[in-house]
Amino acid sequence: MKRRKLLQTIALASGSMLLPVGCNSWVAKEVSGINNRKRLVTIFLRGAIDGLNVVVPHQDSGYYEARPTIAVPYPGEKGGAIDLDGFFGLHPGLKDILPLWKEKSLAFIHNSGSPNPTRSHFDAQDYMESGTPGVKSTADGWMNRLLFSLPQDRPTQAINVGNTTPKILQGKMAVANLTPGKNSTRPIAIDRPRVSAAFDLMYAGQDSLSKAYQEGTKARGIILEELNQEMMSANGNAGSVNKFVDDAGEVAQLMVSDARTQLAFMEVGGWDTHIGQKATFKRSLPNLGKGLATLAKGLGSLYSDTVIVVISEFGRTVKENGNGGTDHGHGNVMWLLGGGINGGKIYHQWQGLGESELYQGRDLPVQIDFRNAIAEIMKQHLSISNRDLAYIFPKYKLAKSLNLLS
Repeated sequence: MKRRKLLQTIALASGSMLLPVGCNSWVAKEVSGINNRKRLVTIFLRGAIDGLNVVVPHQDSGYYEARPTIAVPYPGEKGGAIDLDGFFGLHPGLKDILPLWKEKSLAFIHNSGSPNPTRSHFDAQDYMESGTPGVKSTADGWMNRLLFSLPQDRPTQAINVGNTTPKILQGKMAVANLTPGKNSTRPIAIDRPRVSAAFDLMYAGQDSLSKAYQEGTKARGIILEELNQEMMSANGNAGSVNKFVDDAGEVAQLMVSDARTQLAFMEVGGWDTHIGQKATFKRSLPNLGKGLATLAKGLGSLYSDTVIVVISEFGRTVKENGNGGTDHGHGNVMWLLGGGINGGKIYHQWQGLGESELYQGRDLPVQIDFRNAIAEIMKQHLSISNRDLAYIFPKYKLAKSLNLLS
């Protein structure tokens, strides 16, 4: 077996901690420094979550007319929305993040999303991850370009929770991958002393493949050390509430530890609710809320230096369908969390749910480009220059500031 194929085989078998492996992957040399950098966590809700049933316009009569069976009831009614500002309310399944709203570190951006009109999950996700809506030829993701624009630190500076590197983190910068769930620290073939010794000898050189291996093993060592210390202090064999909750706790641990993780990406699927949306939300939203609350709590004092962005590829139709669900739409809602967020607010350009106000007479319009919010966060929170913003989001000009950060 050829050396490159052998290394790729080991990487795939192990749920590789550092991807991609190849001649275009590299990590800058570790530099000294303290754990004081600003952080960004991006969480992608794959499948297009129904933002209208997450942040509910309970004072818009058109909402209840369009959704006679799946609408979240008025605040105060059984299973009703939790009122946020007198007009919008939060789905009750997300009650665990309500304290963050009350302390003004949680905000939402309604009528937001990608300006591209596609209703294809694949294309819409690709556009949001590449940061170039409508352009299919973009090979890398905006978070990888962001990583390139930041001062370099460790091979664990950017973490992806997943077995493969998503489009948003693909590019010339190497990224550490953390296996989802409780399996993140399980032993793999490369952990066996005789195997690791053989590979260390084989890839001891200075070529790009050897450097990728060396940085990968360094990243794995850092992650294992930090997470095993946390597991030793945890409560024995306590059962897992949900993978996302566990993953959120581990991401927080890596950010506050010597791993000095600055960027992280997580994803939660299962939001394509064409059928039985009420049951899906009742089952899944509480775990999503618990995970976000776990992440915020786990960050501790670093929460004030962290921004968490929750996005989805597009929204759903305003009207429910005949199967207790909604179909592919356009505008949606973004979620923002963090100590520096100007929270306790819902940013929007709400025009109502009358047919004449909807996109193509059926969907929420996109009034706020998702790049506008993220670019503002990059500029104000991560101190990214206008020149680097033009690299991260090519051919996009930052619109008027939304004043998202306090």
